[in-house]
Amino acid sequence: MIVVTGGAGFIGSNLINYLIAKEHVVASIDWHNKKNDAYFFNKGFEKVDPKDTDFFLEKNFNKISIIVHLGAITSTTERNLDLIIKNNIDLSLKLWHWCLKNKKRFIYASSAATYGDGKNGFDDSSNDKNLSNLIPLNLYGWSKHLIDRSIWKDQKKFPTQCVGLKFFNVYGPNEFHKDEMKSIVLKIYQKIQSNQTIKLFKSHNANYKDGQQLRDFVYVKDVVDVIYWLIKKPKVNGLFNIGSSTPRSFNDLAKCVYRNCNKTKKIQYVPTPPSIRDQYQYFTKANIQKLRKAGYKKNFLSLEDGINDYISNYLRKI
Repeated sequence: MIVVTGGAGFIGSNLINYLIAKEHVVASIDWHNKKNDAYFFNKGFEKVDPKDTDFFLEKNFNKISIIVHLGAITSTTERNLDLIIKNNIDLSLKLWHWCLKNKKRFIYASSAATYGDGKNGFDDSSNDKNLSNLIPLNLYGWSKHLIDRSIWKDQKKFPTQCVGLKFFNVYGPNEFHKDEMKSIVLKIYQKIQSNQTIKLFKSHNANYKDGQQLRDFVYVKDVVDVIYWLIKKPKVNGLFNIGSSTPRSFNDLAKCVYRNCNKTKKIQYVPTPPSIRDQYQYFTKANIQKLRKAGYKKNFLSLEDGINDYISNYLRKI
């Protein structure tokens, strides 16, 4: 059995659909298992209420082979420290210790938010010297960074398999529930459908023109493929960046969405809100050499191909 926390979330639901298609026995631990039921192509998996996690793990001890821990508070603007500690830190450490104690495999979600403004690079080395140089810009990033440092500080004590995944800017199906944390692809698509002008942030950095801020956008299908590859490779361990390694501008992204909607481009540049201006990343790029060295060979979809698939095969059919 493969246990997925956050299984009814964005990446989690895509992963579960993929696993079921591959005929794996799956369980989803998520508060929104019922709320996001429409995300699932096949209902043939067990749904677990998070309050029953301990009981479920003990009851199914002999069946469980791996926990893929994706559940978390993912808002980069969340300011409730108690909520972050409970959901992002305490739960992650609890599941890691359970896998360590019971010799189960553990794959967990970290984040590119741990890199902060990127001035110290995007090196996914797990040694503590490298990790200690990183300065996240928000509570969410700090929570993921704390878990990375806690897990990898002792390189001799691990579950049977231990993998941390630093996701960059993921977009794709099943993100409607994310409200303000929806990908910019979906936000732009929805505004275009309502004939609204697209608003992108102005640059407050002399090195970047308006709309030319760069992000490493990665399609969720590629993310799921990497996770499944790791599930099939139990001897692969480490902390890995998961991104396309090809930064693209918000202008490029908007043009791609407009092109797929066959609409005339209407873009307005607005000031970045002062409340997030100091936390704003102008450049992200996943260094995926470590993932390649571990043996993952597939190419990631281009921004154009990913957006085309998302809009043509999902958004237009809703």
